[in-house]
Amino acid sequence: MEQFTITARFCETDALGHINNTSYFIYLEEARIKFFQSLGYGMKLQDWNFILASTKCDFINQGHFNQKLTVSTYITKVGSKSFHLEHEIKCGESDQLIAKGNAIIVYFNFKEQRSEEIPEIFRVQLNNHLRD
Repeated sequence: MEQFTITARFCETDALGHINNTSYFIYLEEARIKFFQSLGYGMKLQDWNFILASTKCDFINQGHFNQKLTVSTYITKVGSKSFHLEHEIKCGESDQLIAKGNAIIVYFNFKEQRSEEIPEIFRVQLNNHLRD
């Protein structure tokens, strides 16, 4: 499982001081990037083989401006051409669950414009982060 901490910025909140629902998707994107980086994949476009096929976020509790949040990322399924990332966003101080998200990532050949089998070396890395 990979984790990082973020502090909710004022611009990410709504008129009531709650974290706006669109901001959670920014946190989830950052979590995906950090996850790929932890596996040794940089953000060079010529080396990028992934597309986001689906993403979802469930809002469990309210998040607020200046709140420290911990975002955890792990794998729940590895298929032949895709894998599932799960995310938990918790309040850093209380460990209260704020939101849960997920994403389906497809291994993709941009030159050929089609999905491909996940290479074995990458599959091993993904399986090392697998959680039930």
